[in-house]
Amino acid sequence: MKDRGIRHGDRRRQRDAMVQQQIIQRGVQTPEVIAALRKVPREKFIARALDEFAYDDAPLPIAEQQTISQPYIVAFMLDALQLTGHERVLEIGTGSGYAAALLAELAAEVVTLERYKSLADEARTVLQTLGYNTVEVIQSDGTLGWPERAPYGGIVVAAAAPEVPQALKEQLAIGGRLVIPVGTLDGQSLRCVTRVSEHDYQDEHLTQVRFVPLVGEAGWADLDNTPPGR
Repeated sequence: MKDRGIRHGDRRRQRDAMVQQQIIQRGVQTPEVIAALRKVPREKFIARALDEFAYDDAPLPIAEQQTISQPYIVAFMLDALQLTGHERVLEIGTGSGYAAALLAELAAEVVTLERYKSLADEARTVLQTLGYNTVEVIQSDGTLGWPERAPYGGIVVAAAAPEVPQALKEQLAIGGRLVIPVGTLDGQSLRCVTRVSEHDYQDEHLTQVRFVPLVGEAGWADLDNTPPGR
């Protein structure tokens, strides 16, 4: 098993290989997204025991029975936001913080919400250590969004909802895009909802996915009856 002592150059080659084989060859071509994936060290956002799998094309488990999504799905979702670099964006489901770091490379400001305090605290520490000072990590019910900082030029949801939460749609800026998995617990349609006017939205199916459930007031009920602040 590889350890944290692996040389920086080797890590760079692993990231480059991941981007070429898992991302570019599967259709994600936006230069800014590619550059972000080449830069952000995914190994910093997973447990030491999983270090050798950092750049595999697969999701990995993290604490609280959650996951860090496979690199391709993360790239695909961020690409769908079509960010220009000037937006304030909202992420629902901080997890380990990896996608928030990528968003920080693509947008001016990132607000990321995490239901579990332990995950929020750990992600905040890692992001601060890596110098991502434009990311604000908040422990909150992500299904309700964060209206205090709305509107957002983009919203990305890293958990599956039974339907698109109305609160998230209403927190989009005009022209903003919301990327969210919607469906059952067994599988979902990844949707892109674009706000075209104050009251009008366009809804597009992107691909089939499978995410952990989005738990909260406007999502699924707490399946294990565990308080979110544990």
